[in-house]
Amino acid sequence: MHIHEYQAKQLLAKYGVPVPDGGVASTVDEATRIARDMGGGAWMIKAQIHAGGRRSGHFDGAPQGEGGVRLANSITDVEKHAGEMLGHALITSQTRPSGSDVERVYVERACDVASELYLGMLVDRHTSRVTLVASAAGGVNIESIAKEHPESVIKRAIDPNEGLATDTAQELASELALKGGQAEAAVGVIQTLYQIFTELDASLIEINPLAVTATGEVMALDATLTFDDNALFRHPDIQALRDDAELQLGELEAAQHGINYVKLDGNIGCLASGAGTALATLDAVHLFGGEPANFLDVPPVAQVGRVKDALRLLLSDPGVASILVNVFGGGIMRCDTIADAIIMANRETPLKVPLIARLAGTNATFAIRRLKDAGPDIVFASDLADAADKAVTAAKQVKAIQRRSWWQRVRKAGGVN
Repeated sequence: MHIHEYQAKQLLAKYGVPVPDGGVASTVDEATRIARDMGGGAWMIKAQIHAGGRRSGHFDGAPQGEGGVRLANSITDVEKHAGEMLGHALITSQTRPSGSDVERVYVERACDVASELYLGMLVDRHTSRVTLVASAAGGVNIESIAKEHPESVIKRAIDPNEGLATDTAQELASELALKGGQAEAAVGVIQTLYQIFTELDASLIEINPLAVTATGEVMALDATLTFDDNALFRHPDIQALRDDAELQLGELEAAQHGINYVKLDGNIGCLASGAGTALATLDAVHLFGGEPANFLDVPPVAQVGRVKDALRLLLSDPGVASILVNVFGGGIMRCDTIADAIIMANRETPLKVPLIARLAGTNATFAIRRLKDAGPDIVFASDLADAADKAVTAAKQVKAIQRRSWWQRVRKAGGVN
C-alpha cells in the first residue's frame, strides 16, 4: 500500500526524523493560508499523487517545464502554483498516459540545500534481507544512477537476527562523506528508518533527497513509504491512510475483498491462484502476442465467494476482450472451487467475452465436467501455452468483431460513403 508524501513525512516526524515544516491543502485558499502561517520568504508547492517523477512531469495547459514540484518566492506564487495543480492531471513517467488527478498539494518551507543524498531501505529478493541503499548522488532518479554509475550506489544487507548494527550505520555515513555532527545525524536517521521498516511492516522506504542544508542540518526533503498489504491487519492506523482516489478501476473493490489485483493496459483478463502462477500467466500472454489487462492473484485459501468476486472484477472491465483462468489446484486450492465460482459469476453477470480455462491438479476432471454440465460457454485448454494462445486469438477475434460492428453503425448513420 502506498501513501502520499505528506503522510510519509508525518510518520517520519513522529519517529523523530527531521523534516521541513509543511501542511497539506486541498484548495488554493488553504495553500496560501498555510504559507502565511509558516512565514518565511520561500515555499515548495508539491502535487500529492502516488507516482514519482513529479518535478519533471507536466500538466496539460501549464507552461513547459513547470511540473508538480515548484518553488514559490511569494504568496502570489503559492496561489498561482496551487491553482495550476489542484484539480488538474499531472502526467509523469510513472503515471498512466492520462495522468493522475491532483486533489492535494503539500506546502512546505523551502530549504537552502548544500548537498543532496539518497537513502533507501527495501527487501532484497535475492538475499531475502532488509537492505540499505544509499548514494551521494541524491535528488535524481536512483534507477538511472544505478544503471549508469553502479559504483556510486552503496548497499548493505541487514542480518535479521542481529538487526542494524550501529557500526553499519556509521560506515554508511562515512561512505557518504559525512563527518562530525552531520554523520551523527545521518546515523540516527538510518537507525530510525530500520525501526520504522520493521515496526510498521514496510516494504520500501525512500528519502530522496536526504539533504544537508546550508546550516549543516540533515533533513528529509522528500519521502516515499510503501507497506506490505498482507500485514495491514496489524496496522489499522496505517490502513486508514489509504487514498481510495489513487486506486484504478477494480483496485478498490479488490482491496475490500482481499484480492491481489493490479490494473494493466491490455485487454486479456487474467485470473490465477498463486503469485508465481499469475506472473507466469502474464508472461505466457505476452509470449503469444497479447497484452494482459491485469494481474490477479486469488489466494490459495480463498473460498468460492472470493473467487466469484475476483471474476466479477474482470467481467466488469469494459476493456477486457477475453478472460484467461489458469489454475493448478494443489494443497488447499481445488479446481472445483474455481468451477463453482465461474458458475456463480456467470449467473449474476453472464459471460459476454470468451473465457478460456486451464484447470489442472486437484479435482480438475470433476471441475471441467461440472462446468460443461452447468452451461457457461467456456473454451478449455490442455496447458498454459495452449490457454494463452487461445486467449490471445479470442481477444483478437472479439476486437475484429467490435471494429466491424462500429463501422456498420457508422455506415448506417451515413458517416461513411
